[in-house]
Amino acid sequence: MPVSPDRPVAGRWPADLSAYCFEVPHSDSSLLFESAKGVRLRDAGGREFLDGMSGVFVTCFGYDCEPIAQAVSEQVRTLPFNPPLHGTNRPALELAGRLVDLAPAEITTAKLVNGGSEAIEAAIRIARLYHRTHGDPGKVKVLSHYHGYHGSTFGSLSLTGRPDVGRFGPGLPGVVHFWPPDCLESFTGVSYEESGRLAAALAERAIEAEGPDTVAALVVEPVIHLRGMAVPPDDYLRELRAVCDRHNVLLVFDEIVTGFGRTGQAFAAQTFGVTPDLMCVGKGISGGYAPLAAVLTARHVAAILGEDGGPYAFAPSHTYAANPMASAAGLAAVTLFGEQDYPGVVRGLAASLEPRLRSLVGSRGAVRALGLLYGVTLHGDGPGPVGERVARACLDRGLIIRGQDDWIVLAPAFTTTEADLAESLQILGDALDEVLGGGR
Repeated sequence: MPVSPDRPVAGRWPADLSAYCFEVPHSDSSLLFESAKGVRLRDAGGREFLDGMSGVFVTCFGYDCEPIAQAVSEQVRTLPFNPPLHGTNRPALELAGRLVDLAPAEITTAKLVNGGSEAIEAAIRIARLYHRTHGDPGKVKVLSHYHGYHGSTFGSLSLTGRPDVGRFGPGLPGVVHFWPPDCLESFTGVSYEESGRLAAALAERAIEAEGPDTVAALVVEPVIHLRGMAVPPDDYLRELRAVCDRHNVLLVFDEIVTGFGRTGQAFAAQTFGVTPDLMCVGKGISGGYAPLAAVLTARHVAAILGEDGGPYAFAPSHTYAANPMASAAGLAAVTLFGEQDYPGVVRGLAASLEPRLRSLVGSRGAVRALGLLYGVTLHGDGPGPVGERVARACLDRGLIIRGQDDWIVLAPAFTTTEADLAESLQILGDALDEVLGGGR
């Protein structure tokens, strides 16, 4: 007889239940969350945790956003699902329009999907279809960064240039990786500014080596999460845009993490002043109240899905794509985002947090910051990855962050208060003192 989930031990996930679920790695530190309010979670043992990661860049409005909860509640009672082969629903249409309004002016169309991985998959398919429609069916290859991350489905995982995904076997044929600026700076010792120019040049050399007539798209995260929030030099994305234009390659921004206000503007495309041909957006798009993401396309790309001058469905699609409840959550979130000027809120919180974080870290690491995205590359050694040890020390003290390899990342919710920031910094400082020493 398995242990009842109503009888956990000290808020942990009952070990006997692990036989029924491998959604997350089960260990002694796995938590069984029961409730949440504001920016705090409570586990089954009654312990409270301050969420410094917005779940995973998702719960930007906190865990008790009444306008979004109300919109979902009303939608589930009105139209929880519609037959997707025969039509769509009003929240989906309105949400698509609002997302286009938030995006750069050249972006004219939105395709709603269920999550970031699906958005990346759709972008790859659209890129290949675009070139086939224009008489270039051989343009099928896709370039992406080493050490980027683009999702967990077969195609999106193939674009993820990390050795740890090799355990699943060969990936999607035609994927070519190249080094991003941060890696070149680290590996070769070039300056931060020069690393961007060198990385863009290597991307162009890769396209030329593969053959421009074989390359469909170049997919990049504007800020690379799994390199500890590596922020590129200002000119890097502009140079990639020029490279893609020279070789008739579509530029795709993976804005699953950076989009929806995280950088202080609606999307990183606006922050860096570069418009891609396709944008994959997700995470905070629904505030965490429903699985939701989207592919936003520029006018010239969207035109391939036109029939007699009007758009039509991008098929095959998924059963729950443009689901009414998810769309209602997204529409409420996008409405709230604009009405409350959350980009301004993000910039204000960032102006308060960034200098204090830099002072706290001091010589123990290098801080990377853009809006409410923070990465710290840590200087330390010892048993096990230092990033994981700092994150573990924070969790023991009631603060959720992410730590891996030699870095940690933070992404506070937009609704975080000054008191929450002060508490987060106090806990992080204590954790750094424990793992790295040095005091403050």
